[in-house]
Amino acid sequence: MLIRDPRKRLTAHEVLCHPWVCVDGVAPDRPLDSAVLTRLKQFSAMNKLKKMALRVIAENLSEDEIAGLREMFKMLDTDNSGQITLEELKTGLERVGANLKDSEITMLMEAADIDNSGSIDYGEFLAATMHLNKVEREDNLFAAFSYFDKDSSGYITQDELKKACEEFGIGDAHMDDIIRDIDQDNDGRIDYNEFVTMMQKGNNPLGKRGQAQLSFGLREALKLG
Repeated sequence: MLIRDPRKRLTAHEVLCHPWVCVDGVAPDRPLDSAVLTRLKQFSAMNKLKKMALRVIAENLSEDEIAGLREMFKMLDTDNSGQITLEELKTGLERVGANLKDSEITMLMEAADIDNSGSIDYGEFLAATMHLNKVEREDNLFAAFSYFDKDSSGYITQDELKKACEEFGIGDAHMDDIIRDIDQDNDGRIDYNEFVTMMQKGNNPLGKRGQAQLSFGLREALKLG
């Protein structure tokens, strides 16, 4: 899959003025460091299909939409390898003042590491950290569904899900269990409405206030000077 190069650098002003790290163009009044942990905990609880779908959506966003995330990835990827290791994640979180236990940092790594490679690549980082309002957009939902529905039948079958897992390097997924959890009419496959229901389920545990505070916490993390 095509992954954008995260190394194209923005100025500090461009990053901090970007709408991803602001709410209605205005920085909220206080940070909420725990919101970052909440977002990644939420991601870790998602099934394999939703994680893959979020990555598909993330990889199809415009450069403007992921500008702040690209800069944050570069901040964490200190050796410029294109991968965030556990040590780099730990160091990066310490730099922005996050007070997390080693076990919590390991949980964050495991949550974002979709293919269990031991590190977080750029596509995985986007999927785990992008603003969830992107998931609600109809065009993104349809594009993600179409990615899995290879034969354009209107359904994601077990074989198509298996093929997608192979493409993403996921070898431990239980297809029957994934489909059973999403398949509301018990026909053994996932239609578009079932897919949308899965994608929208549990997307806003923080509420508007929490989302605003999360954006501010990440805004502080993105300061370059």
